[in-house]
Amino acid sequence: MSGHSKWSTIKRKKGANDAQRAKIFTKISREIIVAVKSGGADPENNSRLKDAIAKARANNVPNDNINRTIKKAAGENDADNYESITYEGYGPNGVAVIVETLTDNRNRTAGDMRHYFDKFGGNLGQTGCVSFLFDRKGVIVIEKNASLDEDTVTLDALEAGADDIDIEDEYFEIITAPDSFDKVRSSLETKYVVSSAEIRLIPQTMVDLTDEKQILMMNRLLEALEDNDDVQEVYHNWNTPEEDDED
Repeated sequence: MSGHSKWSTIKRKKGANDAQRAKIFTKISREIIVAVKSGGADPENNSRLKDAIAKARANNVPNDNINRTIKKAAGENDADNYESITYEGYGPNGVAVIVETLTDNRNRTAGDMRHYFDKFGGNLGQTGCVSFLFDRKGVIVIEKNASLDEDTVTLDALEAGADDIDIEDEYFEIITAPDSFDKVRSSLETKYVVSSAEIRLIPQTMVDLTDEKQILMMNRLLEALEDNDDVQEVYHNWNTPEEDDED
């Protein structure tokens, strides 16, 4: 996953094959379960659930799947309990990596994380070793269409309390402080179709890799992490070629 733009990640996910799509559904289902257990089954009164549902829809999860997962999580006999654990470490050439997981077996997940970092030229670090290199921000994406005026969207976003707005070829990416995220999202949802809305970690600075072996190992590390069902999000400060093309 990109450490910079969530929308590029969503676009890649939309083109995923069936096996990848099933993994995405599994990961998002866990997010929905945890959100329901922590704040109830009504998304209007549970912003975490509302965010998880928005992510599910952005990744083409059918509404029936979403509703079924919510009902299951709200049931008294549901035995699914997941613990949120964040891992920090370094990839090749000191690339900072943060991995957010939801797991029902912390020993299994910790062993997997250590194995991946060791195998692909990095090392797993202590809590806090790289998190200071990232800022937590709200990221709201509105997909462009012919009816949207750039100046109007920009003005509406700033008036709602956004910190910044990036205008790309296919979308508007609106950046907020975490405390104003819900307010800005709610305001924009009354006027626009929001494609995704999440609190994310944004790297303060980027790291370039020029050695072909390091690039290969970094790609393999990210692939291994994203392929693990316990992993929900991966953030990094590698200045990937895909991000260069998009910026």
